Amino acid sequence: MVVYHVARILFSDDPSWWPLINSNIFFSYWTVAAGVVVVYDWALSLGQEIELIWRQRWSLMTMLYMVIRYIGIPYSVISVLDNMPLVSLTDAVSNIVDYATNGTSVVVTAMLGVIMIARLHAMYQRSRNMLIFLVVIFLAVNIACGVLAAMVLKHVVAEELILSDTYMCYYGFEADVQLLTSMIWTLNTVWEVLALCLSVWIAVKHFRDLRRLGPSTGSIIGDCFRVLIKSHVLYFASFVCVSCLQLGLLSPELVNSNSRGVEILNGAIEILLVVQMFMLGPRLILSVREYHAKLVANSGAETSMDSIVFQEHVHVPTSGTV
Repeated sequence: MVVYHVARILFSDDPSWWPLINSNIFFSYWTVAAGVVVVYDWALSLGQEIELIWRQRWSLMTMLYMVIRYIGIPYSVISVLDNMPLVSLTDAVSNIVDYATNGTSVVVTAMLGVIMIARLHAMYQRSRNMLIFLVVIFLAVNIACGVLAAMVLKHVVAEELILSDTYMCYYGFEADVQLLTSMIWTLNTVWEVLALCLSVWIAVKHFRDLRRLGPSTGSIIGDCFRVLIKSHVLYFASFVCVSCLQLGLLSPELVNSNSRGVEILNGAIEILLVVQMFMLGPRLILSVREYHAKLVANSGAETSMDSIVFQEHVHVPTSGTV
């Protein structure tokens, strides 16, 4: 058995490391699967993207879509390289990778929050009070999450391990960061629950008001709200799954466990996280634009793609901002 340190690199062929090696190899399969899911979804929706994004007038939502969609591919590649047992990363590179992936998650989460604000602002008939309320809550949650994430990263210590001819980057913590991490997920969960409740409430209100409208206008508004709620519920369900699994794995009994069940949960989180951020997130925009395109094609109307307008007395509510 050989165990020795060079700088911050640990070399060892001690069989006691084998469970950790097997766990790392097993998790690397999940990161590859997550990357494949991102690329497959991009290829699957490329035709829609060209028609509904690239060929339309550029706006804030278009920019958010492009950034979220195309940052997912390098994010997945970096995650695969970080967990690949045949790829050696120095401590400095590992720290950069850790900052890059966690920073990307924080930024993408904030961008998804901006998309959600635009949707809710439109659904509430562009209410200025609702916009102020959403922006205040959004800033409070995201500033707090950003500060907490910076505190977590400050205590991360990366160490390169070379165990039985396999490479591994081990991330240790100089302090107990479980509480900080759980606070980040709790705050984001509060925001998502608030957004869902506001969406469902206004949707129910509008569905009740449809009885006072004619069959054509009522049908159009109702269909548009169904599209919004459907995409929102799918996005929220994915977020809830990730949040519950993440909070569950922060329990002391599971943090240092190498059981196969815990490894599967970690892998499932990896896939669900990229699905939520880089697939369902962009589809919050794509679904509404697809509905608008079908509406225009069926009616022959030259409806503006500039904004979504939900008003009880308009005939064609549409969207370009979401």
